Amino acid sequence: MRKHKGRHKVVVGIIMLIAFIFLSKLFYIQVINENYTFSANNNVLRYDVQNAVRGLIYDRDSVLIVANVPAYDLMIVPKDLDDRTIDTLKFCALVGITKEDFLEKYKKAADYSKYKESVFIKHINKENSSTLGESLYEFHGFYLRKLTMREYPTNSATHLVGYLGEVNRTKAKTNPFYTKGDLNGVSGIEAAYEEELRGEKGMAIKLVDVHNRDQGKFQDGKFDTLPIAGNSLKSTIDIELQKYGEKLMQNKIGAIVAIEPSTGEILSLISAPTYNPNLLIGRKRSENYKVLSEDENKPLFNRALQGTYPPGSTFKLINGLIALQEKGITINTNFNCAGDMGYTFGIKGRFVGCHPHTTPLSLKKGIEISCNAYFCGAYDKYFSKFNSTVEAYDNWHSHVSSFGIGNYMNNDFISGSPGKLPKSSYFKKLYRGSWNANTVISMAIGQGELLLTPIQMANMTAIIANRGFYYTPHIIKEISGQENIDTNFTKKKYCTIEAKYFEPIIDGMLKVTTGEDGTAQNSQIANLDICGKTGTAENPHGEDHSIFIAFAPKDNPKIAISVYVENGGWGSTWAAPIASLMIDKYINKNISNSHQEKFILDGNLIAED
Repeated sequence: MRKHKGRHKVVVGIIMLIAFIFLSKLFYIQVINENYTFSANNNVLRYDVQNAVRGLIYDRDSVLIVANVPAYDLMIVPKDLDDRTIDTLKFCALVGITKEDFLEKYKKAADYSKYKESVFIKHINKENSSTLGESLYEFHGFYLRKLTMREYPTNSATHLVGYLGEVNRTKAKTNPFYTKGDLNGVSGIEAAYEEELRGEKGMAIKLVDVHNRDQGKFQDGKFDTLPIAGNSLKSTIDIELQKYGEKLMQNKIGAIVAIEPSTGEILSLISAPTYNPNLLIGRKRSENYKVLSEDENKPLFNRALQGTYPPGSTFKLINGLIALQEKGITINTNFNCAGDMGYTFGIKGRFVGCHPHTTPLSLKKGIEISCNAYFCGAYDKYFSKFNSTVEAYDNWHSHVSSFGIGNYMNNDFISGSPGKLPKSSYFKKLYRGSWNANTVISMAIGQGELLLTPIQMANMTAIIANRGFYYTPHIIKEISGQENIDTNFTKKKYCTIEAKYFEPIIDGMLKVTTGEDGTAQNSQIANLDICGKTGTAENPHGEDHSIFIAFAPKDNPKIAISVYVENGGWGSTWAAPIASLMIDKYINKNISNSHQEKFILDGNLIAED
């Protein structure tokens, strides 16, 4: 037994030696030599990610508004480049960059990974890529990756469609779908419907020779996976109406939002000034973005969704409805107006000014001539129906909120503003508990702390047109591959005002454009009943803002619209004619008032340096 004892140790030692050799080899392969084998394999095989073709976007009549064109990214594998000597100056001349640019881009790629591919130059168009491809064999470590790039055939609807931006390193780490250098939606439809539009990536394994030239598919593509194109979208936009509205808003600052009341579909959404969407594609995207972001008129800012403004006299309609609902007034209630002194209140004789007109006057006449005194009086009467100021204000706040004011409305945009609709606690704190209707009387005429976005104003108008209900405003009508859109956009939402109280308000709105004292007589269209309301919002920084909301026709309305023109003065001067032209364009498909159109098109409200 003793003579076999040494043999046992030898066997154990041999087993341990073999295990050590295997472990050492495994360690060498997986850790020490990983980078070298990766580089060696890339001399034979190249793994090309195949980006999916992004879904197309159409208008409501299937007109293509966002398309794709072929493009290429120039890719780099820094480790392959390290192993060779290339003519840097020739390469820089070929791709149109400086040597300093080359070194900076190389360092950025190497810092990301020496052994993984990354984008060196993105979005090379088809023509330039053909020239580059013929010489690329001279520059080991570089290759072209095919992709598609956005193109905008109509050069319109920029803020609505949105744009694409490069995925940053943080998002690439947190979302496995993306890798650094990918593009994803940043704003508008592109961002809101990113998952539907982006599709699914594929993978192609290719054979390349020592000159990095494509030698065909590895094993005839047996291990390749094909990309799946993104879903195409049919938007709710009428692109011809959109382009016309953008034309009317040239050299002006403001917004237009038009909605189909019977569906909540957005017909046009315009923010001015705008810009050509093709500026934010291709190699000069970053350069152009910088110029746009530094423009003092903020063309990148979406005023239709994010701009917050006092609604001015357009809000008198809401206060009239609330006063009727709560029995503060009836359609026959009259109020006096002291002209320039308007509505007087308080022991110190403070007043809300108005303009000379006949007095006393009823609700419909108050809307027709936009009397401040009438709606201040109605606001005060409403408050007197309650036991306390807080109770009255909270009830008023609830009514106003039901019109989609003070919230995001849960639409299908990822950006926007809720506006401003202060709660009673705000005023209790501001006035230390001592306040009443006259303290916040400016709210009666759409001023003070109250702020709305243009899309909220358009939705408010749609509710009036529908006599008390609305569908959440939305921008997508159909998604390919899906039977239905989100039910949030197909379900009726009701405000807190009974349907019967809308008729006298609407009668007054019709008189705004057709009455002998109407504030928007210049916006009539023959054989079409336009129900509207002008507004002029005070602007402490310059000329007042011009506002108009309207819907048409009076019965079975087809369009509800809000127009906001910054520094435009009276609502009847700029906003009302613009709305009238938009309505004419949409319903009648032509323009009946060419003189008015010329006045608007020639108008320039942006101060030049």
